[in-house]
Amino acid sequence: MTNKNLQFTESWSEWFDRHSRTFFIAPAVSLILIFAIFPTFYSILFALSRVKFSGTGLKFRFVGLDNFLNEFTGPERVHFLGRIETISVFGWLFIFIVLAAVVCWLYRSYKSGSSWIGMIGRLISASMALFIGWLLAGTLLSGNQWGTLLTTLFYVIVGCSLQFLIGTALAFLCSQPIKGKSFFRVLFFIPLMITPLGVGYAFKMVLDITKGPFQPFWEMIGLKNWAWSSDAWSSRWFVIVGDSWQWIPFVFIIMLAALENVSRDHVEAAQVDGASSVQIFREIIWPQIVPVAVTVILIRMIEAFKIVDLPNIMTSGGPGIATESISLHSYFVWRSNDMGSSAAVAYLLLILTVVVCSSFFNYVVIKQLRKAKA
Repeated sequence: MTNKNLQFTESWSEWFDRHSRTFFIAPAVSLILIFAIFPTFYSILFALSRVKFSGTGLKFRFVGLDNFLNEFTGPERVHFLGRIETISVFGWLFIFIVLAAVVCWLYRSYKSGSSWIGMIGRLISASMALFIGWLLAGTLLSGNQWGTLLTTLFYVIVGCSLQFLIGTALAFLCSQPIKGKSFFRVLFFIPLMITPLGVGYAFKMVLDITKGPFQPFWEMIGLKNWAWSSDAWSSRWFVIVGDSWQWIPFVFIIMLAALENVSRDHVEAAQVDGASSVQIFREIIWPQIVPVAVTVILIRMIEAFKIVDLPNIMTSGGPGIATESISLHSYFVWRSNDMGSSAAVAYLLLILTVVVCSSFFNYVVIKQLRKAKA
């Protein structure tokens, strides 16, 4: 090999070494561009257009924000927001309480020296809080029909709270020196390995009053003629029960890992000093696991906003639209070939998720992390 070829080989190797990181991450970046970013921008085109199917493909007609406005002021308003006719006295009182709390919170934030960027974020969160408060006042507190937006928030707030409490309680029990805890750790984790589709069909079968495996039990307690799927509230609660059965193991396994990393020296010292179990948990254990706790709640909230399988399989969104989530709403609209409205509903869900989860992260997660470090 000549010196010229050797120099060329060495320069090529050096060039490859300098750009090796680019070559290694290029496949992942390419996949993200193809399967994530491009569909995102393409869906924005759908959301801003009326889409029709033709023999030659799709035809787009730009309509701006009409698909979004249709969910707030058009025929889909009742479906998305609910039927808001007259607001009761309790509804107006609730609106006043929410407004006073929001104004007080913004005033305290301003007085504490929040930056202008922080105040803009707080104004966005406050606007969302006022909007949701107005919806609650006009529907739940006034005896009117809910929309898919409040149904989704019901799944997120009630479902995640229930799952966190039960999952943490089970994790705390399995972190104690009890017999058979290894068996229960495996048992509690099994539901997480089942697909949502399987969970939905399993609970639909279990809750069958006439033919299900618990039919003798329902008959024994006098509910053999009860149609739970025809009642709005029972349907919502059974969807939450099915969702909780699947996702409690997720909270359980993460909180168990956090509890097992708590310093035993501090706990034993508190026991020697005569502290009760409640005091030990509140003063020693909880401050050490709170960063993990708020993080697992945030992750679970993000996932809960996308719930679609269980209400679709168990109730098909019924009775009426009582159990229909925003994701299921978007799916039903898409199934009717209204691609633009379906994309608009999906982006409204994205906005709701970002605002709620960002607010929770900035005003709860960061605050708890600072307390834990202090």
